[in-house]
Amino acid sequence: MVSFGNLARKIFGSSNDRRVRAYQPRVDAINALEEEIQALSDGDLAARTDMFREQLAGGAKLDDLLVPAFATVREAARRVIGLRPFDVQLIGGMILHENSIAEMKTGEGKTLVATLPVYLNALEGKGVHVVTVNDYLAQRDAEWMGQVYAFLGMTTATIVHGLDDDARRAAYAADITYATNNELGFDYLRDNMKYDRQSMAQRGHHYAIVDEVDSILIDEARTPLIISGPLDDRSELYNTIDAFIPMLSEADYEIDEKQRSASFTEDGTEKLENMLKEAGLLKGESLYDIENVAIVHHVNNALKAHRLFTRDKDYIVRNGEIVIIDEFTGRMMPGRRYSEGQHQALEAKEHVKIQPENQTLASITFQNYFRMYTKLAGMTGTAATEAEEFGNIYGLEVVEVPTNLPIARADEDDEVYRTAEEKYKAIIEEITAARNKKQPVLVGTTSIEKSEALAALLKEAGVKDFQVLNARYHEQEAHIISQAGVPGSITIATNMAGRGTDIQLGGNVEMRIEQELQGIEDEAERAKKTAEIRAEVQKLKDQAISAGGLYVLATERHESRRIDNQLRGRSGRQGDPGRSKFFLSLQDDLMRIFGSDRMDGMLQKLGLKEGEAIVHPWINKALERAQKKVEARNFDIRKNLLKFDDVMNDQRKVIFEQRLELMDSEDVTEDVAEMRHEVIDTLVSRHIPEKAYAEQWDTAALKEEVGQYLNLDLPIEEWAAEEGIAEDDLRERLTAEADKAATERTERYGPETMAYVEKSVVLQTLDHLWREHLVNLDHLRSVVGFRGMAQRDPLQEYKSEAFELFQTLLSQLRMHVTGQLMRVEIVQQAADAPQPHEPDTMEAHHIDATTGEDEFSEPPAIGGGAAVMAPSRMVAASERDPNDPSTWGKVGRNELCPCGSGKKYKHCHGAYA
Repeated sequence: MVSFGNLARKIFGSSNDRRVRAYQPRVDAINALEEEIQALSDGDLAARTDMFREQLAGGAKLDDLLVPAFATVREAARRVIGLRPFDVQLIGGMILHENSIAEMKTGEGKTLVATLPVYLNALEGKGVHVVTVNDYLAQRDAEWMGQVYAFLGMTTATIVHGLDDDARRAAYAADITYATNNELGFDYLRDNMKYDRQSMAQRGHHYAIVDEVDSILIDEARTPLIISGPLDDRSELYNTIDAFIPMLSEADYEIDEKQRSASFTEDGTEKLENMLKEAGLLKGESLYDIENVAIVHHVNNALKAHRLFTRDKDYIVRNGEIVIIDEFTGRMMPGRRYSEGQHQALEAKEHVKIQPENQTLASITFQNYFRMYTKLAGMTGTAATEAEEFGNIYGLEVVEVPTNLPIARADEDDEVYRTAEEKYKAIIEEITAARNKKQPVLVGTTSIEKSEALAALLKEAGVKDFQVLNARYHEQEAHIISQAGVPGSITIATNMAGRGTDIQLGGNVEMRIEQELQGIEDEAERAKKTAEIRAEVQKLKDQAISAGGLYVLATERHESRRIDNQLRGRSGRQGDPGRSKFFLSLQDDLMRIFGSDRMDGMLQKLGLKEGEAIVHPWINKALERAQKKVEARNFDIRKNLLKFDDVMNDQRKVIFEQRLELMDSEDVTEDVAEMRHEVIDTLVSRHIPEKAYAEQWDTAALKEEVGQYLNLDLPIEEWAAEEGIAEDDLRERLTAEADKAATERTERYGPETMAYVEKSVVLQTLDHLWREHLVNLDHLRSVVGFRGMAQRDPLQEYKSEAFELFQTLLSQLRMHVTGQLMRVEIVQQAADAPQPHEPDTMEAHHIDATTGEDEFSEPPAIGGGAAVMAPSRMVAASERDPNDPSTWGKVGRNELCPCGSGKKYKHCHGAYA
């Protein structure tokens, strides 16, 4: 029986079909302009950019210009790079212009699609950001598509790791900026640690198109970008606690694989308490006393390290370091570290050198960074399964764009075996059969361990000519992928997500030309060799097509349907034939976690013999339901994390906006005076109870704190003894004396010098307190979950306590700033006054999901935008030797250069630093 919903879809099409059809009139309008625009000269075509800008200045809207602008870009692309966007690519461009996600299959030309909305939105002159997942793609796409933009009179730039601040500012000033998600996020954080507006790199967040949007906004959403500085070494504590875990039995703890959590039973807690007492680490009697919060955190991390983290699956040990393996891509992620002591717990478990923990100086999640953009859009091959999350969190609708040519890939039903041994035996037979008929095979695995086990089985079966692509060998990745479509090739890949290189049947022509023509200078020889390679690849492509195209053979289902779809999507590119099939066993992680015991019993009753598989669409549907459950759980986790992060994000926005206001102010004297008056109000209300008699006032304590915070020695006790004195009278006298002292200090040092010092003190104090506040929020976050046991909502508890902590921060800011400024003594000229500077040592951490490399793990270029900053200190002018720059310390950019040239430092020696 056909449901009404299915019947309606058959007659009217799905909502996605209807939306795609709605773009057709504009596609027709663009096509109608093609002949007219093709007749234009290069100069006239390029001049259309200025014409569009004039129309915008005259009140036209971007939507009014969409048809002529898209037609212009299509013709420019055809002339400059020899690519003419298909009609479906025009539709993809319109979707991106409308703040949505364009889901386009692998090989459908997303890079070219982006040029259409990028050009249109760049006409406004506010800057457009195109976000990619690694430096290579950012540079490749910017150089490739930059030719089109340059032809049309627009500037293009690329942000990559290692650029200095000046280069970054110039890149953000371009009409179109290609950059990685990491670079954009860290530049934002670093900008908000700067001390003057001119040194900031970014100029706003207007419009961004995120490539591989599911990888960046879903897979990486749970990992914040962090700029941090080191804390004290606590390696002894980690080693001591690590030694306790092997002494526990399975009855002492409970493991939940689904939730990735571990906890101690009552017996286990008692054993641990005794061991901790003997080691002198337990304060009080109970492990869960409030003063033992840090110890609880450490023992939980140690238990997780031993029972939830598996070597060669979650991490590997390389060169005496723990290197994390990305669960989605199977890549090594050098430089990436688990936070909150978990990485140190793994180092203790594996008995390698324990690296010190870091204190967070600034952080932001990609969720909150990309939500700052006025307009946001994305593109990927797989987004539909996460459409709800994109809609709820980012307000992005997912629209599936039809392929230019029909998909010819055959997606076969899964084969399910009872045991892993039977499954692998069937896989080896299938790979051998495909190789014998010269069909290229891409084998997908879910971990390094499994890819290497399969490689060993292939060798045993006499198959030796295959390639393994996983985190251990990712250096050869591009070459391996470029040849994965050659007839008879076998490529084993770990979590084959978007790798940035197309698998083309017969092999990748451009990659081969690049490799094989290295060192050949003669143009005739190069042309001859190029023609030979193209002919050979075409012949190999025909052979691969006749063998059935690329065969994607998966050895397991991932917990996310999207990752499975990415793997399937590697085959069937641009209408090529292909085939995909998943081989499963009841011992696979997903099957085991979601109740394969009942299925095993049922299959045995049905008489399933050894080596036989069950193949049925119902099995696929049951597995999809299991995957949906996992996806829903992961979505809930990310949604919950976002709720907590939103609390910090709201406070971050307040602090960062306050910093910008301070930097933009020439003079913060009024703000400082307001802080001083609020401090006086606080001191008076603290020591003079409301409606109390003068004899009840605590004048001694008030006098002491006035000395401490206002640096004034005043006869407060004598004032209080006066007949008829009121609280307001006392407050007015204190305010008058404090203002008088501040005025005298300004007259003594000069208004300009004092304004500079005030601004510096306020900014530095604000930053110092904000960093302490981040640490406090981290600690609160790690313990607030326990409030749930008392039937209190952890999120509400976190919100209220985080608010109280923030109020404390603001109060401390007023106190600290007032205390410093009422004591400041300036013995140098204004140019030599202490300049605010970024923290002595900073490290930036976040992993690139596509390359597996931490782009911020090494020191940047000199003067560079700062993953690791060298320590710096202020040096008095009298102590500087003009001939020895090592004695200068930190020099202000606008100071006269200490070398004596008479130029400003930034135009002299500072030009190189």
